[in-house]
Amino acid sequence: MNSVPDSPGDTGTPVLRPLTARSIVLSTLLGHHPPELPARALVRVGALFGAAEGTVRVALTRMVAAGDLEQRGRAYRLTDRLLARQARQDDSRAPRTRHWDGEWEIAVVTSDRRAAPERAALRQAMATLRLAELREGTWLRPANLVRPRPAVAAEQCSWLTGAPEGDPAALAARLWDLDGWAGRARLLAAALERADGPAERFTVAAAVLRHLLADPVLPDRLLPPDWPGADLRRRYDAFEREFRALLPRYAAEGHQGA
Repeated sequence: MNSVPDSPGDTGTPVLRPLTARSIVLSTLLGHHPPELPARALVRVGALFGAAEGTVRVALTRMVAAGDLEQRGRAYRLTDRLLARQARQDDSRAPRTRHWDGEWEIAVVTSDRRAAPERAALRQAMATLRLAELREGTWLRPANLVRPRPAVAAEQCSWLTGAPEGDPAALAARLWDLDGWAGRARLLAAALERADGPAERFTVAAAVLRHLLADPVLPDRLLPPDWPGADLRRRYDAFEREFRALLPRYAAEGHQGA
């Protein structure tokens, strides 16, 4: 999903950017398995947000031209690039973890003379792996996650394991803004609880899912007390069950038109 939580407003609620027709389509397909729906279904979802049919159809055409979607008859499906994004979102909701024995993953950049696109690709890969940068060219995190390493991370870095000599919780707090993440998570959880109607809940849920992508998913003993990550995931899962129950009606009706 594609909405972004900004800074809290004066009332202590998160400020959410409105969903455009493009982000409505992406958010719907990214949250749907398989990520393919008839055009009419996407038009009807757009109508929940006041998006005109013509606006949604123009967005679909532009997204196909941009390589975000591929058209199959009357239906639209995410392309491979966005399927990878969907996989990251799914992982953010249910990250695969393992017992943590105190070791950390450490990646040191060893590739020389990297072009700007290569550096950008590595930074994106490290974000996907949930590593933090200690200093330029040195990335690390607790070794408690199970996930493959993208090729770019293997090509540009040497990988080591080790443990800090000092307090690992203090190091984690230095690498990630844990209090900031937790504060925004609590605001979003409260906003999702207050949201009324499918459109408002959809918009808040989009922000929730994006926020979960930034959760470092640290071992419990490195987290502040009352870490809200698990609670936010439960609330999002409840929303998704609600949306999944609603969506088939739109999909079924969407099959009746182009």
